[in-house]
Amino acid sequence: MQPMTVHRRDPAPSRFSYRMQRLWLTPTFRFLVRRGLPVLFVLLVLAVVFGSAARRQALLAQYNAVRTQIEHRPEFMLSMLSIEGASPTLADAVRKMLDIPFPVSSFDLDLKKLRAQIEALDAVASANVAVGPDGVLQVTITERQPVAVWRTADGLTLVDGTGHRVASLTKRDARADLPLVVGLGADQAIPQAMALLAAAGPIAPRVRALVRVGERRWDMVLDRHQRVLLPEADPVAALERVIALDQARHLFDRDILSVDMRLPDRPAVQLSPAAFAARQKALGLEAKTGAAKK
Repeated sequence: MQPMTVHRRDPAPSRFSYRMQRLWLTPTFRFLVRRGLPVLFVLLVLAVVFGSAARRQALLAQYNAVRTQIEHRPEFMLSMLSIEGASPTLADAVRKMLDIPFPVSSFDLDLKKLRAQIEALDAVASANVAVGPDGVLQVTITERQPVAVWRTADGLTLVDGTGHRVASLTKRDARADLPLVVGLGADQAIPQAMALLAAAGPIAPRVRALVRVGERRWDMVLDRHQRVLLPEADPVAALERVIALDQARHLFDRDILSVDMRLPDRPAVQLSPAAFAARQKALGLEAKTGAAKK
């Protein structure tokens, strides 16, 4: 009896398998198989789906319908406007300007645009617009506080501490509690004007206005039509010298028209015509002047 012949399987890979294994070791081939084929498949599906205009319109309509349903859910709807930090007059002006047709979805409002509209008002220093709880659109306003009345040829204007316009004013008596600044460019020097008024001290109740001269310096106008002509440089120090002189000599109780401090080293006092005539008479200069005329 002949022995059975056992055929052993050749462990060597076939030619095709060998070539595929070698190809799989190539990075480019692996990238195409793992990334390229899925992307290509997705692109083909999208091309088939969106290749038809009818399918595109149907998908767009469905998307818009779902979006509208989500945006108009009760938790996203706003029913009222709340304004904080503003006076009643300013709050009414903001409501009229925004004119929001409630109820409205919060997705339909551009909060940045609303904020820019509110901050465009002269009386508003800054504003914050946010969607609050319970369907409330919350507007928080920092209102400009007027510190002076600015008089120009165009009328009266309320200005804040930076000189920014706050509102128009029809009558000076309406804000008699605020100081008056006059002249072109006075709004640009409001901080300096406030410093002068703060330094006025004992004569502050007698101050009637600060007049801007040549857009570079101030005249302080007191009652009895008296003036203090202040220099362009360091006017506060010059005013303090005048106040010290008034406290020592009762300067403004005398019959004078102005105190000129434009030359700090050479202050000058202008007498009224009556006071000047009385001084000339006291010095005996009037008789000499009359004799000279004859």
